Amino acid sequence: MYRIALLPGDGIGPEVVNAAVKVLKIAGEKFNTEFEFKTALIGGSSYDKFKTPLTDETLDVCYSSDVVFLGAVGGPDWENLEHHLKPEAALLKLRKALGLFANLRPARVYNSMLENSSLKADVLKGTDVLILRELTGGIYFGEPRGYDDEKGFNTMIYTKEEVERIARKAFEFARQRNKRVASVDKANVLEVSQFWRKVVVEVRKDYPDVQLNHMYVDNAAMQIVRDPKQFDVILTSNLFGDILSDIAAMITGSLGMLPSASLGTKYALYEPVHGSAPDIAGKGIANPIAAISSAAMMLKYSFQMDKASEIIENSIENVLSKGYRTKDIFKEGDKLVTTEEMTNLIIEEFEKIVATQAINVFTL
Repeated sequence: MYRIALLPGDGIGPEVVNAAVKVLKIAGEKFNTEFEFKTALIGGSSYDKFKTPLTDETLDVCYSSDVVFLGAVGGPDWENLEHHLKPEAALLKLRKALGLFANLRPARVYNSMLENSSLKADVLKGTDVLILRELTGGIYFGEPRGYDDEKGFNTMIYTKEEVERIARKAFEFARQRNKRVASVDKANVLEVSQFWRKVVVEVRKDYPDVQLNHMYVDNAAMQIVRDPKQFDVILTSNLFGDILSDIAAMITGSLGMLPSASLGTKYALYEPVHGSAPDIAGKGIANPIAAISSAAMMLKYSFQMDKASEIIENSIENVLSKGYRTKDIFKEGDKLVTTEEMTNLIIEEFEKIVATQAINVFTL
C-alpha cells in the first residue's frame, strides 16, 4: 500500500486534485495496487483557518506519507499579507522541509495540440524535453538578503554538494532517454555559474556515455523557442530553471497542460504547473490534464508503475485526438467538456486500453 498526502490548496486546486485521485484509484484497481489518501490544508485555505500557510500538522502528514500531491496555492484574497504568511511561502518551506532538490518539468507536445502553440507545427512536432531545475539552493534561499530605502539585495550561492546531486540526477535521467544533457548557466559573467560549470564537468566523468554541452541562459531561452527538439535534458539552477520551464511550458500551447515532480532523497512531491486560477474556481471548467499527468509521473518515478503511467499518458493523447477540450484550450470545431467530463473520458480511455492489451497486472 502506498500513502499519498493530498494538499488540494486554493482556487482550482481541489478540483484538479479530485480528478487526479479518481484516475489514481482506477489505476490502482486495474494494477492491483492500493493507495491510501490523507488530506491536509496548505496555502490560503490554511491561513484562513490557522493564520499560517503551512502548519506543523500538515508537515507531519507529509512526513508520514510516501509522496505528496499538491493542487495549487494563492489568490487575490491573500496578496496583501506579509511575505512569510502568503500562500506561496508555504511552497518554499515545504520544498525545504522535504529536501526536494530536483524539480522535473517535462515539456512534451501532444500531436493533437500542435496547432495550439504560437510556434509552427513543424518546429514543435516531436518535442520531448525534460527540464531539471535545482530547487532548494541558489538565489531564492541565499543569505544575506533584504532591502531598505536605498538598495535591495539577494545572494546567489551554490555548494559543491548541491550542484553534484542535481547534476547526477540529470545524467541518470538522460541515460533513460536520449543521453544528452544541456547544462544552462551564465558563466560568462557570474562566478557562481563558473563554479556550477566546473562541478558539472567533474560529475560528467562518471557518465561517459552521456553527451554534455553548456549553454548560456539567454541563448537557451532563444533556442527553446527556435528549435526545442534539439534538447533532451536541460540541467540548470533554481532561478534559471524557474524562467526556462515556463518558456518551455508555453511552447506546448498551454501552461495548464503540464505536470511536474519535485524529488529529494526520501520524499517526492507532484503538482500541476498551473496556478490556482481563482477566477474559474468552482465553475467546473478547469483543465485537469496537468494534474492527471502529474499523477502519471508519480506512478512512474515513485511507485515504479511505468506501464500504468504510460497508459494514462496514452489515454490523454487519445482523448485530445478525438477533439475533446476544456475551455482553456478550446477553439472552434472542438468538443467543449467540463472538468468532470474530461476526467471521465480519460478514465474510460484508460479502461479501454487496459482491456485491449489484456494486461496481467500481477506480472507488472
